[in-house]
Amino acid sequence: MSLDFSYRHLYYFWVVAKEGGVARGAARLGVAVQTVSAQVRELEHALGHALLQPAGRGVTLTEAGRAAMLQAEQIFQLGAALPDRVRDAATVPAVRLAVGVGGGLPKLVVWRLLQPVLAEPQLRLQIGEQAFEPMLADLVLHRLDVVLADRAAPSQPGLRVYSHRLGGSPVGWYAPPAWFAAGSEDFPHSLARVPVLLPTRSAAMRVALDQWFEREALRPRIVGEFDDSAMLKTFGAGGMGVFPAVDWVHDDLVARFGVRRIGGSSGVEEPFFAIAADKRIEHPLVQRLWSEPATAGRRAGLSPASRSRP
Repeated sequence: MSLDFSYRHLYYFWVVAKEGGVARGAARLGVAVQTVSAQVRELEHALGHALLQPAGRGVTLTEAGRAAMLQAEQIFQLGAALPDRVRDAATVPAVRLAVGVGGGLPKLVVWRLLQPVLAEPQLRLQIGEQAFEPMLADLVLHRLDVVLADRAAPSQPGLRVYSHRLGGSPVGWYAPPAWFAAGSEDFPHSLARVPVLLPTRSAAMRVALDQWFEREALRPRIVGEFDDSAMLKTFGAGGMGVFPAVDWVHDDLVARFGVRRIGGSSGVEEPFFAIAADKRIEHPLVQRLWSEPATAGRRAGLSPASRSRP
């Protein structure tokens, strides 16, 4: 946006308003009174309103001037912080990595997928959780460097992104103590008798589980559906019912929530994808995620990594 005034115009006005007079403002700035008056008049002309009015031997703010002063205060507070920000950035260089995470991806999985970059000594990690489509939009606009999700990006004209499969984990079923005996008996047919918690239909795991239910001729007794995987586990562990979870987090589930595994879901696997924008120069830490996931995957029992374009 083009403006007819500059930082200097606004700064001279701000100093005059702070000092309560043009002469006092000029003295503080170390310039001629005529120069200060001209700068303030140019600002008023550009904005189309008088900002100052005479008051005794000095000046006071008009209503428009008060509004301008509020904005100027914020601007110059930011300006005052600029040297420190630049100095800190120059003396302690940080490698920023902005990561978007789908709500269906378990937090422990996210932590493990990011292991190849967490050892970076100057890392400044930013992680945000949101819906899948807005994350892809932020990726294209370079507000995010990478997206971690349970699915690849869709094939759409103009959506220039890469999807990289970092691995996947089998899906097991877990029960709190109150439902362990009933859930274990004649599993998986017991899912028709015990309360079942599931991800919502927007989750990739739910799609695979619905297909598994159909193959096994199962009609689970669904009592709850959750967007957030952590909330699903919390309600399940609290006694609401049995629930599915990736086996990659088995040890954490057992240790933290006191649940027990009652069975698996043959043929069901939750995939883990990293999605990045198609750029000429790729973020070095994003490149590291692509090059090192196979090692991390073997440690966690994941399938080998592969790379694909949507």
